[in-house]
Amino acid sequence: MKACIMCGGAGTRLRPLTFKHPKPSIPILNKPSVLHLIEHLSREGFNEIVITLGYMGELIEEQLGDGHMFGVHIDYVYEREKLGTAGGVKNAEAYLKDEPFIVLGGDHVLNLNLREMYRFHESNDAPVTIGLLSIDDPREFGIADMDINNRIHRFLEKPKAGQIFSNLASTGIYVCDPLIFEWIPRHRKFDFAKDLFPCMLEAGKKINGVLVRGQWTDVGSSAAYRQAQRWMLDALPGTTIEGHFTTRNARIRGPLSIGNNVCIGSNSSLVGPIVIGENTSIGDNVLIGPYSVIGSNCIIEDNAKILSSYLFDNVSIGKNSNISGGVVSDETVIGDHCFLENGTVIGHKVTIGNNSTIHSGVKVWPEVTIGENSNIKDTVINPDYDTAHEGS
Repeated sequence: MKACIMCGGAGTRLRPLTFKHPKPSIPILNKPSVLHLIEHLSREGFNEIVITLGYMGELIEEQLGDGHMFGVHIDYVYEREKLGTAGGVKNAEAYLKDEPFIVLGGDHVLNLNLREMYRFHESNDAPVTIGLLSIDDPREFGIADMDINNRIHRFLEKPKAGQIFSNLASTGIYVCDPLIFEWIPRHRKFDFAKDLFPCMLEAGKKINGVLVRGQWTDVGSSAAYRQAQRWMLDALPGTTIEGHFTTRNARIRGPLSIGNNVCIGSNSSLVGPIVIGENTSIGDNVLIGPYSVIGSNCIIEDNAKILSSYLFDNVSIGKNSNISGGVVSDETVIGDHCFLENGTVIGHKVTIGNNSTIHSGVKVWPEVTIGENSNIKDTVINPDYDTAHEGS
């Protein structure tokens, strides 16, 4: 079975994290998000995968290679200009024209039964089947009006107040027959939700929906990213330790996944679920609370507290510092006696001086230096980087 993963977006809503990592490569449990998706597709029997690439696509290709390590074969198609979701898939038509295929976003994190959705599509006569999920607030998604026979009669992308006629939200997962390519113009920006589906419905073409069950999110914002990490951490089967591990009287309660050459100091306390990457050093009297992920080559000094937070690789946390519900990107140095409050997002190669506080919801752009004794209440932009942080 074939799958097409769309990885062309710039991930502006996830900035400052996506200045260093394309959105599908944002780490979840210390490996690229899209790799979790590919492993799930492989388990579901989708072993021929086409990935459409745009922003920082070369990095994604370098990370995944030809896919043989994950039990799949991967082909890559680059977008030289923005083509939209449907236009990007049209650009990969040569690989998808022979049989039905499933379309997913490269930022999807899920445990849905995709094989079941594919089989439903095969047994029905609609050229498109949309995966639908009932959610409380569907305003950020497309919504569908579906009848008892699974036929969709109305579809509206990102409804405004007064337009929410359904709470059945599109997951952005579609099973398509190759004949949809007849409806998608070549070399022009064209989206599934905004353009293709309304055109097909207006022409009287059949579109089916199928109710999916399980966990799903698109990692389009830092809040969704944190939620996806929590889901994946909840699925940890137990405690695993890879290679050399040293500790001195630490109190450790799983589940945990600990990489090679990790050292944990005296009287520290780790309460899972937690993932710790290789070559990471944790000092004395450190508390790492549930739902935390620590990357590789990190240093966490004495008396620090890491609570429900996510540190990428090569991060250094000073003595007596506290991070609660934050995300810290690669190669950032946080000084002593610092406080990062809930919802903070720190870009790569940031330096935060001693005795500083970053308040809730603040984002700090990459390569910014924040001086000692600072009290940061608003987002800090580095003008050397793009300042936009709304959109895809």
